[in-house]
Amino acid sequence: MTMTDPIADMLTRIRNAMAAEKESVDIPESKVKKEVARVLLREGFIENVKFLTDMRFGGIRIYLKYGPEGELVIRRIRRVSKPSRRIYRQCKELRPVLNGLGIYVGSTPQGILSDRECRKHNVGGEVLCEIW
Repeated sequence: MTMTDPIADMLTRIRNAMAAEKESVDIPESKVKKEVARVLLREGFIENVKFLTDMRFGGIRIYLKYGPEGELVIRRIRRVSKPSRRIYRQCKELRPVLNGLGIYVGSTPQGILSDRECRKHNVGGEVLCEIW
């Protein structure tokens, strides 16, 4: 079965696993999902990422991160650009999410980057999701 929006599926799996207080979540593999997971790891929203080869088509295991007293690190994760409506932003249009507490993840000519990295490299592109 083909999926219309695999990135939204990834975000929903993470959201559901956080709500159920799971330690990790497995996601089917794709290049874009790998890069989104790497951005989440670099920005400190998840504990670790492993790329599985024992699954039929490969997979990504994301180890979720919780605070010292079990509070959620990812309070909200939302898809911004959708297959039906793409949202593009230039570098100067990317404002910090919640005064820097959150991030936008975007697809740019230099790869999948957070909004901080986009401002650093002075590139814009499609805004995939926002996380705080």
